[in-house]
Amino acid sequence: MKPNPITSTELWLAEIALFAAILMQISVGYIGPGFLLVPHYPTIVVEVALAVIIGIGAKRRHLGKAVLHGPLTFLLLALLSAANIISFVLVALSLITSSLSFTGPEVLISALAIFLTNIIVFAFWYWEIDSPGLSGHRWSKQDMDFLFTQQEPGTNYPEWRSSFIDYLYISVTNAINFAPADTRPLTHKAKALMALQALISVFTLALVLARSVSILGQ
Repeated sequence: MKPNPITSTELWLAEIALFAAILMQISVGYIGPGFLLVPHYPTIVVEVALAVIIGIGAKRRHLGKAVLHGPLTFLLLALLSAANIISFVLVALSLITSSLSFTGPEVLISALAIFLTNIIVFAFWYWEIDSPGLSGHRWSKQDMDFLFTQQEPGTNYPEWRSSFIDYLYISVTNAINFAPADTRPLTHKAKALMALQALISVFTLALVLARSVSILGQ
């Protein structure tokens, strides 16, 4: 089966989103002194290196010659996800306790960066499991983890294939609504990822609201 036709525009969009997520993680580490407790910046260096390697190898992956492209992609997404969850835990601790010296504005900015990073990272996970993702794996009907409106019976889109922007849209709607909009998850892994994203989003938004009320009440 032929690989999904991915345009250079889509790859550039994915790379921009990827580096935007890394930059937001850098900003949270810069704002929050609590990141001295974890190896934050070495993780950022590894993420940047992996993103560059994946970007350089984008052409070779379409030729089926990038053997390590898949493992490197999953490692990058795993690092981004873990770093973002650790960021949330540290920022939450700064609000619940006084052990970390975050100011009110720093908490709000950090929570916003975590929320946006959460959207981008899960968009990549959805794109990866449903195909082709950054790893560029082949698409087949057995890989269908999401059912888009254009794929439903009776629709007139026989050649339609989802792209990164479609998964970014799924991630945005799930982060805000805590539920899918016009696209339905079909598999257990898709549902598990959406549930995890919704949980992170709701707790992050609760953190923002709690801190906002605290600031207004002062």
